[in-house]
Amino acid sequence: MISNVINSNDLQKIDPVFGQLSFDNHEQVVFCNDKDTGLKAIIGIHNTVMGPALGGTRMWQYESEWEALNDVLRLSRGMTFKAAITGLNLGGGKAVIIGDSKTKKTPELMKRFGEFVHSLSGKYLTAEDVGMETADMDLIREVTPYVTGISEHIGGAGNPSPVTAYGVFMGMKAAAKFKFGTDVLENKTVFVQGIGHVGESLVEHLVNEGAHVVITDINEDRLNAVSQKYGAVIYRGDTIYDEDMDIYAPCALGATVNDDTIYKLKAKVIAGAANNQLANENKHGKLLKDRNIVYAPDFLINAGGIINVYAELENYGKQEIMRKTENIYNTTLEILESAHNANMTSHQAAFKIAQDRIEARKLETSK
Repeated sequence: MISNVINSNDLQKIDPVFGQLSFDNHEQVVFCNDKDTGLKAIIGIHNTVMGPALGGTRMWQYESEWEALNDVLRLSRGMTFKAAITGLNLGGGKAVIIGDSKTKKTPELMKRFGEFVHSLSGKYLTAEDVGMETADMDLIREVTPYVTGISEHIGGAGNPSPVTAYGVFMGMKAAAKFKFGTDVLENKTVFVQGIGHVGESLVEHLVNEGAHVVITDINEDRLNAVSQKYGAVIYRGDTIYDEDMDIYAPCALGATVNDDTIYKLKAKVIAGAANNQLANENKHGKLLKDRNIVYAPDFLINAGGIINVYAELENYGKQEIMRKTENIYNTTLEILESAHNANMTSHQAAFKIAQDRIEARKLETSK
């Protein structure tokens, strides 16, 4: 789930951090550099009012350090509201490591990054994200306890991707219930854009329910493998937003709902795993509402992963993980109905609930 990054020419370089729109009152931004291992990483801690900042580490070959900074800030902010809307006692944080995970990742680099995480004394807890695996979390665990998503055989909750996908599936069904009057996805046409670990698991759920699944991805090998495994149709065109579909499920890039695509979209529902799907939360949320397209807020329905890793902190098992993740269905339906009744966008309704919880906790702790 790669969030969209802003072109370096658009960034306010006079104020490289505090001047960013995505900075949004971050509490702390940590730049990590180690010459020996080649590590260049950024840790963003957005808000710790609800608890320690938890968020995965992403390893990606960014075109520039400016893009990496913008990505970690946007993702970190999103984690704050993801934890709050889900009712978890966690704050929002995220980390990015600059580099190609296929060629630059080494055990030494992972452990050195873990040492930087450890230096924050538990204010930030890391986990798996794009370009990272459960085995990497196990390596980091060797140098710091402030990591979640470790292997089950050493007491962890394991790979969070299947749980994330299940939460997205539940949110999608709730959005379908709101839009179509039924949450049965049989014979519904669903375009899944991005078939990484989460996207593939989502495809499996959809195919099992009898949906007509169309998949697209920049990785041709993944496309062919997932198509053969699940019988999904491969889309190789370049006008996906013009295609007739019931549900659009962005599971790769963020900001795919933007000025260029929003008027082309023929989908009736948007529900996917990608972070920061709306390029402009207020503007594009309003345009979706005006076009009568139901949007299931991304930071709500992709919260299964954080629920999964939170289990390691609260010591609850798989059954409770799945129960909490399944409840994304109820929360999504409540938010969509609340937004409709209040004549606001679904993003505004979800954001308000999350923000109210944060403000309530702030008042409690200030007494």
